[in-house]
Amino acid sequence: MYSESDIDGAVEAGALSAQAAADFRGWVARERATPAADEESFRLLTGFNDIFVSIAASLLLVAMGWIGHGIRIGATTEHGPTPAMGFLIAGTAWGLAEYFTRSRRMALPSIILLVAFAGGLLLGFGTLLIPSETELAQDRMSAIMLALSGALTAGGVWLHWRRFRVPITVAVGVATLSAVVTGLLLAAAPQLADHVTAIIFACGLGVFALAMWWDMSDTRRQTRRADVAFWLHLLAAPMIVHPVFAMLGLLHGGTTSPGQGGVVVALYIVLGFVALAIDRRALMVSALAYVLFALSSLFQQAGAVDMAFGFTALIIGSALLLLSAFWQVARRFVVGLLPGDLAVRLPAPDRLLTA
Repeated sequence: MYSESDIDGAVEAGALSAQAAADFRGWVARERATPAADEESFRLLTGFNDIFVSIAASLLLVAMGWIGHGIRIGATTEHGPTPAMGFLIAGTAWGLAEYFTRSRRMALPSIILLVAFAGGLLLGFGTLLIPSETELAQDRMSAIMLALSGALTAGGVWLHWRRFRVPITVAVGVATLSAVVTGLLLAAAPQLADHVTAIIFACGLGVFALAMWWDMSDTRRQTRRADVAFWLHLLAAPMIVHPVFAMLGLLHGGTTSPGQGGVVVALYIVLGFVALAIDRRALMVSALAYVLFALSSLFQQAGAVDMAFGFTALIIGSALLLLSAFWQVARRFVVGLLPGDLAVRLPAPDRLLTA
């Protein structure tokens, strides 16, 4: 499977002419009865070799972490993780990326290596800078050092982006920076611990705005920018959805009142309108578990205890399949309701991607 950015890269390299790429995209759109941009395609696997390499790379990274765990130089405890553990994982991940990401452009191994690199840096800097777990819980300076570890990790992720240009890298870096901001706020004002969900929600809105910036720069979704936006939307969705439903009280207790259920369904419809407008499905997927729980709880209260989940899955599954089948029709309606200056900055419905 080839992504839109792969086709765009082939045009840049001269392997395909711009006209041939446009004709190919138009043919795919006609065959699938939907424009390629509406598919939200991203490359995860090019073949079973991706899985093979991912397993082998994971084993090597685990081995390096195991070896690093035995190197106690600079370690803060006798049995906990060590700086060498994190830095060995990060260094190995970078070295493997030089071949499997930069040369081979393998999607799944690239994602795994990036996550291992970021996680290794965070582990390495965290264990190096933070004196001990006990002090972290009692000393505000330790919380600041944790935020510094996150900032250094974000810097490393930025270097990784400059070197390898893996689309998910931006989302990983932004997630790290969001954690840094949250940590600094809590270190500066510990009383904000009661409002963590609100902080996460605000960070989620910021990530969503950044995702829209990337998205609006490539409404035809033919370049790597659209792939970057995809991962940012995937990150923003739970950061927005989870705090909203948490503040509604859906994460406490085993049942949902009729009022709460109605609010959940109404919010899901609103999220559906937003997803249709921006042509991204991540928001709807992130909220799916909450709406399933709310409707199932309502069916149970209505007396259908044994069949509650079945009825809920039937209704939601059917609705989502209908929406998928008529996605373009629904998008045409929703985009038509938007102001003209906003609508032109979003992917247009029913378009064929021509040059």
